[in-house]
Amino acid sequence: MQVIEDLKQAVHAAIEKAQEAGDFGAFAIPEIAVERPKDTTHGDYASPTALRLAKLARMKPRDIAETIIKHLAAPAAISEVTLAGPGFINFRLSNQYLHGLIEQMIGDETFGRTTQGAGKRAQIEFVSANPTGPITIGRTRGGVIGDTLARLMEAAGYDVTREYYYNDAGRQIQMLGESVQIRYLQELGQEKELTDDHYQGAYIRDLARELKAEHGETLSDSPADYFGDYAKSAISSQQKASLQRVGITHDVYFNENDLYSDGSLTDTLETLAQNGYLYEKDGAKWLKTTAFGDDKDRVAVRSSDGRPTYRVPDIAYHKNKAERNFDVVVDIFGPDHHAVAPQVLMGVQMLGYDTAFVHTLLHQIVNLIRDGVTVKMSTRRGNYVTLDELVDEVGPDAVRYFMIARSATSHVNFDLDLALAQSDENPVFYIQNAHVRCCGIFRKWVEAGLAADADTNADLSLLTHEKEIEFLRKAHELSEVIDNAVTQYEPHHIAFYAYDLAADFHPLYDACRVLNDSVPEDLRLARLRLYRAAQHLFGRVLDLMGMTAPERM
Repeated sequence: MQVIEDLKQAVHAAIEKAQEAGDFGAFAIPEIAVERPKDTTHGDYASPTALRLAKLARMKPRDIAETIIKHLAAPAAISEVTLAGPGFINFRLSNQYLHGLIEQMIGDETFGRTTQGAGKRAQIEFVSANPTGPITIGRTRGGVIGDTLARLMEAAGYDVTREYYYNDAGRQIQMLGESVQIRYLQELGQEKELTDDHYQGAYIRDLARELKAEHGETLSDSPADYFGDYAKSAISSQQKASLQRVGITHDVYFNENDLYSDGSLTDTLETLAQNGYLYEKDGAKWLKTTAFGDDKDRVAVRSSDGRPTYRVPDIAYHKNKAERNFDVVVDIFGPDHHAVAPQVLMGVQMLGYDTAFVHTLLHQIVNLIRDGVTVKMSTRRGNYVTLDELVDEVGPDAVRYFMIARSATSHVNFDLDLALAQSDENPVFYIQNAHVRCCGIFRKWVEAGLAADADTNADLSLLTHEKEIEFLRKAHELSEVIDNAVTQYEPHHIAFYAYDLAADFHPLYDACRVLNDSVPEDLRLARLRLYRAAQHLFGRVLDLMGMTAPERM
């Protein structure tokens, strides 16, 4: 991004010089635009500023562009400035600048890091599955999106807190305890039955059997709360272990029950009432969400049992987030939250907080496909597929890549056959194989008896092949990809970039050989240095996606 900023400053300075020279009249200079051109044959960057100055300068855009170019002191990274079309100013990066990236990639493990979030704190809430069952593939997608976004925000300079909100209070926990209790009593031979409201999965019976094996019949008179506490703890541990299989860990585990025990929920209801946004009707308490554009008011406390609805602890939790003074909060939810999430933020506004710092990212569902048909991988655990089952089937790297290979707002059709394919058709294989090929070059180099560090002082100016330059241009884009992904809260950009980077690498590998004796020695060393940089770059990009960088496949 530094090149873009340098170009903006250079164009701004050129306009000022043109005004001082009398080539332009006096006018306030608007924000300078520099962007990637659609047709890369024109250059690496383009500025449409001349077109936007036509009315202010009272000149034809092309004449404005010529005047800007006349006064322009191009940054050192630029080798060529040209005029195109009705007034676009195009810029091309110099080979010398691109060659300089090679040592940066080799020597800097944080290559591509930007300063967008320097000095800022971000909190990302993701997964947040109730401790009532295994992690499903739906929650897995939110988890991979959240963890990848966290990695990208850290690469953009943010201090990131990964947070998991446990809904460990309320009716679902009561039902969990009763479910395990009933299964436990069944294991003891008692005539008990689950209702439709209870949890039906085989994992409930597994928990009951564990309790029987450890305690025998001694728990037969224990209350449902005991079974609920045991199940919560056991399921929570299993959820964490499942997430760790795909490289997901959290810094903070926030328990909903704490909002009840520390008085936060009571304080939230009292403040809502004091601020005039809570009223009673038909024995229930209602939130005036219509005051914030909702189509109807929403129940805050039920009349049937006096319990708060799920909105109220969520509002109290977001009040807690606001009080922790994060610069950015990202909530990552599934499609079932599309109506509730705005209502929660309305409640936070009712408490007197500006919610502009909260960004809600709603992701769509995941369909598993085998032989072109939607499938269920297992019937043992009920009507869902777990993260563990998916990892067992295709491995953690495929899980992570396919979960972010499309925009969060798009459905994912997870093709199991494709994820297992050892061919270039599989994007995971295609990307990781680029790293493998780099490792193979160095392995064969050493096996040939050549010095492992022979490329240390290579003459990089010899790297002039179009495929070498194209790859370096793509490498240069990483910082822009990181910044764009973070600005837009769209981590799929790194997956797109990784594939494009591999698409530039493989033709380079085919065209620019190192282990061929017909290649001049000084060029061989320069290319060896390039492939060393490529190896580091692919390792960096794969790490940003939470994936491994294998040396062999």
